[in-house]
Amino acid sequence: MQFEEPLFNIHLNVDYPFNLTGILYFPKMTQDLNVQKDRIQLYQNQVYVTDNVEGIVPEFLTMLRGVIDSPDIPLNVSRSYLQADGAVKKISSYITRKVADKLKSLFNEDRAAFEEKWNDIKIVIEYGMLSEEKFFEKADKFALYPTVNGSYYTWDELIEKIKPTQTDKDDKTVVLYTSNREAQHSYVNAASDKGYEVLLLDSPIVSHLMQKLESSKENVSFVRVDADHIDNLIKKDEDQISKLSDEEKESLQKTITDTINDASYTVQVEAMSSDSAPFIITQPEFMRRMKEMQATGGGGGMMGFGNMPDMYNLVVNANHDLIQEIFNSKSDEKKASLIKQSVDLAKLSQGLLKGEALTDFVKRSYDLIK
Repeated sequence: MQFEEPLFNIHLNVDYPFNLTGILYFPKMTQDLNVQKDRIQLYQNQVYVTDNVEGIVPEFLTMLRGVIDSPDIPLNVSRSYLQADGAVKKISSYITRKVADKLKSLFNEDRAAFEEKWNDIKIVIEYGMLSEEKFFEKADKFALYPTVNGSYYTWDELIEKIKPTQTDKDDKTVVLYTSNREAQHSYVNAASDKGYEVLLLDSPIVSHLMQKLESSKENVSFVRVDADHIDNLIKKDEDQISKLSDEEKESLQKTITDTINDASYTVQVEAMSSDSAPFIITQPEFMRRMKEMQATGGGGGMMGFGNMPDMYNLVVNANHDLIQEIFNSKSDEKKASLIKQSVDLAKLSQGLLKGEALTDFVKRSYDLIK
């Protein structure tokens, strides 16, 4: 087995109510959950038995490396027997507790060093929080939530920081996050300009973890920064006054829907700040998260969300000067041209303009500046 420089070690040593010695270490992790397992070697009285330790070591810790030796682990029995064996259950609980205590100790002793290692160990910790309830409770003291600005918060620190500004009109604290700081840059900027804190949550299982946190914590929801326009991410009591009447908004919505002719986009004409972009593409949090959870196993698959096509909202800023120009234009040709060019710009900013549509956009853009 190729040796990897350990981030830190965890020593196991107990002689009651069972005998066990060993050492586990955290290697640097990748984003792939499948290729990491079966690297813990199991011995009985110094005789090698196996490197498949499922049922003995908690599932989330099978991504670690190391050696365990115990005379109390029965051999030549089925995995189902192992999982039901009382001694094995105690061993599994002991290992979980030792790992949680070690992580808490490392966090308390040198937080800065722990923060530096976070990206290399977060997969194991997040997996543990999802799969082991006792570990989830203990992880409150050392699990970190990084921001796009490079700050790291524990859960309690995070809520204390954002509650004054990120509580909506229903008294729910809204945790804003991005999964890709570069791809969602404009949305992150809009949230930061409002004084909101934006987390950087990019692990492959973070959608599952958010579901767990929302169900376990009181009055908290996670919303990705591109799930809606900035004024709707955290709904307050104040409402923007629209320059268009309800009838005019309905007419404009139909015009834009007919022009883009794409069932993947639902057009919404809303009153926003005149400084906000004229067209914004968002993806509903619930649908997108269900698809992400299906992609990494579980979640949306049970209801068929994983097989549904991507759906987007095209949010139109009724108060922007460009939208006013489109609405007031007497020329249908000019109106259609402005809509197509603007919508393609919004798509381009989200990486959604590809193939023939991108080629047409580039040609049209050159024609406009001739």
